[in-house]
Amino acid sequence: MNPLIELKNITFTAQHKTILDIPHFQIHPGEFLGIMGPNGAGKSTLLKLLSFLERSSSGEILYRGQVITKGNAPLDLRRRFSIALQQSLLLDGTVYQNIAIGLKLRKISKVEIKEKVEHCLNLFGISHLAKKNALHLSGGEAQRVNLARAMIVEPEILFLDEPFSALDFPTKIKLMEDFKQIISETKTTAVFVSHDLMEVNYLTNRLAIIVNGEVKQSGPTPMVLEFPNSSTSPFLNEWKKFYPVAR
Repeated sequence: MNPLIELKNITFTAQHKTILDIPHFQIHPGEFLGIMGPNGAGKSTLLKLLSFLERSSSGEILYRGQVITKGNAPLDLRRRFSIALQQSLLLDGTVYQNIAIGLKLRKISKVEIKEKVEHCLNLFGISHLAKKNALHLSGGEAQRVNLARAMIVEPEILFLDEPFSALDFPTKIKLMEDFKQIISETKTTAVFVSHDLMEVNYLTNRLAIIVNGEVKQSGPTPMVLEFPNSSTSPFLNEWKKFYPVAR
């Protein structure tokens, strides 16, 4: 299967320091990729490079086999991606308006916007919140709106940067259960940065571990967690003391 995104000899430097050094890495259609690593390992930087929000210092990034020069992706390509962050960053307006904003920017007709927003509201279980001001939502409600806003544009790849980390445990579990089902039903390719082994183990089917800016291990999530190599075992063994890994 041909990759959606491929990195070749990618480096990223800042203030004369190498943040990332990745000879080769791929994202394939339909996979739910988890990215983990110690603080400062380069996880968020890698997410920005993959989503063309940041330019690499050297190397090539390919999208469906086409080289995107230094990550300088055209607007029509960047619109095929969505990103959801830890902070929901909702606009001062109704939930409906927040979810519809991406479609409005794409000049979608009002009739189609209404149809898509109502479907998305129902999909994420927030139809009852449609007319509520988004700034007055609970943490779990706000994150559902954040994810719905990212998903409504039907992205080829959804990028997630710790969207569940600020939620209390019961809220997190329920949202993750619903979100996993939505991703499965829509067959959306997703890339998920997290520090939580439980989240990664429950949601992802492939896991990459980054240490000191390098991808030290990548493979099926259960295999990486159960059989870490010598480069990733210190990080994973320490993390397992704090986070459960059972599905």
